Amino acid sequence: MSTPPFDPPSAEDIALVSAQLGRPARNVLGISARCVCGAPTVVATAPRLSTGEPFPTLYYLSSPAATAAISHLEAEHVMVELQDSLADDSDLADAYRAAHLAYLADRESIEVVPELAGISAGGMPTRVKCLHALAAHALSAGPGVNPIGDLALERADWSPTVCRCAVYDDV
Repeated sequence: MSTPPFDPPSAEDIALVSAQLGRPARNVLGISARCVCGAPTVVATAPRLSTGEPFPTLYYLSSPAATAAISHLEAEHVMVELQDSLADDSDLADAYRAAHLAYLADRESIEVVPELAGISAGGMPTRVKCLHALAAHALSAGPGVNPIGDLALERADWSPTVCRCAVYDDV
């Protein structure tokens, strides 16, 4: 198996992610998506935490601006709308199941954790449960891999092509 392509975190990355999260970053394997300015946007987290606990969320949205924009979509019940779209559009549902398999393959290329067998994130492959996880996957994997994450990013009032990270200049 090959490891998903992401940069290993530097000490500066870990400091930035810690500032973004408002707590010490833990178990970060790499930076799987970055802002146009180079700051971390999504971290890749170990499938098994240093405590031994299984952790299914490989891709974790760290950018406060992105997180706020996705939270806004969730507050507007976009998850329900996207969930309904899965029932109405078999092509979308098929692509979402493929995203689930891609997510599992990425995580298992790092470590196979038996307790996580068949479990991805964000409700995949049949539900829309967490737009943050789905957007993080879409940002990490690139357009066309996670259709629900892509749709969420299209509707968000945040874009990975516009830097809103200036608050971290002095970290």
